[in-house]
Amino acid sequence: MKKSSLYIKLITSILIFFGMLMIYSSSYVWSNYKFSNKYHYLIYQLIFLFAGIIVLKFIKKMDINIIKKNTNLLLVVGIILLGLVIVPGIGVVRNGSRSWFSIGPLGFQPSELMKIILIVFTAKYLEKYHVKINNIKDNLFPLLYVIFTCIFLIMLEPDFGSSMIIILTIISMLFNSGLKYKFFGILGIFGLASITGLILIAPYRLARIISFVNPWKDPLGSGYQIIQSLYAIGPGGLFGHGLFSSRQKYFYLPEPQTDFIFAILCEELGFLASGVIIILFIFLFYNFYQISIRENDLFKKFIIIGISSSLAIQTLMNLCVVVGLLPVTGVTLPFFSYGGSSLVVSLISIGLILNISENKK
Repeated sequence: MKKSSLYIKLITSILIFFGMLMIYSSSYVWSNYKFSNKYHYLIYQLIFLFAGIIVLKFIKKMDINIIKKNTNLLLVVGIILLGLVIVPGIGVVRNGSRSWFSIGPLGFQPSELMKIILIVFTAKYLEKYHVKINNIKDNLFPLLYVIFTCIFLIMLEPDFGSSMIIILTIISMLFNSGLKYKFFGILGIFGLASITGLILIAPYRLARIISFVNPWKDPLGSGYQIIQSLYAIGPGGLFGHGLFSSRQKYFYLPEPQTDFIFAILCEELGFLASGVIIILFIFLFYNFYQISIRENDLFKKFIIIGISSSLAIQTLMNLCVVVGLLPVTGVTLPFFSYGGSSLVVSLISIGLILNISENKK
């Protein structure tokens, strides 16, 4: 357990270091143009990093049973925040979504926090009902009602990417709860129908699907971002153009410090360095797995499963979008992409994992 904790701390530190380096490298051109300060994005990300480390240390030391006892309160607070953020005048619109609270120059995204809250809530619920979870009407449906209520509120923002991460995370937790496999077939059909409906009622989502299939059909519109991402990755080659030497960040790839930061990493540092980063992510998730298989407390085990699934799914979705294997979803790369809410929640996740690992009796 202690060896896994040491590896998690080391890998997380390395990922954060390279994340900060790439945020500066990918953003200083746009930051200098927009704010006359090439360190603007780096400074704000460092502020959130400092806050996230404080929260991580606090969570790592606290009694996890306190979180367990107050799970329902956390859920209520989370739902209230999701409801408030979609109210005009309270929530702030960015990139077409009313997903943020504005705190001065900083922003906070409640859907990111809801990922952790729902993992903890589901872990507590499955600990209590895992033996009877196949009694779908009495024991599974109440959990699904809560989950889909939160998903509904998140989709009103709209935030399709966070919704998909939450749904797939809960499915992975249910998969490890002893639920019969036939239910996942039913859930898959329902999910596919729901996703199809969400795509059809929102023209911009349909445009993203079309651009995913053939981005060159609309190279200056819906396909522009993925084309510019591929133009960054391809020329990077094995060793890249060199740190700070990206060409695509000069107003070709829009806001490269956010969802497509990995494309800039590939362009500047090449295939070898980007491969090392992917290996570090894999090794991080492997150590999560090692902790989970040694944990006997079901509440803690389900938390680890949920957190590792959430971070792994988010990482995989982001990388697949960047290389054109998935439509653009607006999902950040943990520890790399610019975004305070994403960074703080990722550090909270690490804090919970370290709490379980280091405080095991």
